[in-house]
Amino acid sequence: MKILCVIPSRIGSTRLPRKPLLPIQGKPMIQWVYENARRCTLLDRVIVATDSEEIAYVIREAGGIAAMTDPDLPTGSERCAAVAEQFPDVDVVINLQGDEPFIKPSMLEKLVSPYLAGETPEMTTLAFPLDWEKKYHDPGAVKVITDLHGNALYFSRAPIPYFRTHTTAPVYHHMGLYAFRRDFLQLYRTLPQTPLEKAESLEQLRVLENGYKIRVCLIHEKTLEINTLEEYESAQAFAYNDK
Repeated sequence: MKILCVIPSRIGSTRLPRKPLLPIQGKPMIQWVYENARRCTLLDRVIVATDSEEIAYVIREAGGIAAMTDPDLPTGSERCAAVAEQFPDVDVVINLQGDEPFIKPSMLEKLVSPYLAGETPEMTTLAFPLDWEKKYHDPGAVKVITDLHGNALYFSRAPIPYFRTHTTAPVYHHMGLYAFRRDFLQLYRTLPQTPLEKAESLEQLRVLENGYKIRVCLIHEKTLEINTLEEYESAQAFAYNDK
């Protein structure tokens, strides 16, 4: 099985301008993502897909591979699909967000574990235990609920489900990391954006709205994702380990 990891990275960011190039402990954020992905021995190729020559320069200077993609592509997955089109021998394509500088190789391994076990889901993603007190009502924390077989029923920024009775139900905190069967990724790019995808601004809902499945692979924790100035400041003292 051949696995391609694509790291979509745009120079534009509304909350943190020029986010991929911001230094973390003396190294650009996007370089952290690339180098940590390369540490996963299961991956055959790691490529940064970008619309920025500056980002491409950083990756190439670090000894990596960068591919220039159309700046008008609306989502990271479509940027991944554009790169994957050039590699017909690949079986699985990972979409690793460029704001995950402390990604662990073990997380990438977990993401592709169904494929390595001989299964063929259209798509997989990661989730971890939800901090109910801090994150259940936080629209910045995407929640996911699954069926009894571990397939996603819905992703939302809203607190789901609504607990009408005093009971418990598994709700997880979604981590925006995906793996696709290559053939499904090429199909995905042809699907128009869907109403719920637009409403929640969550590209994975396009998959569910079209009747396809997403397998949710559970991990125990997540690393520090960089979306806000506070998270960026925290990253300067973050102690990375791959355990």
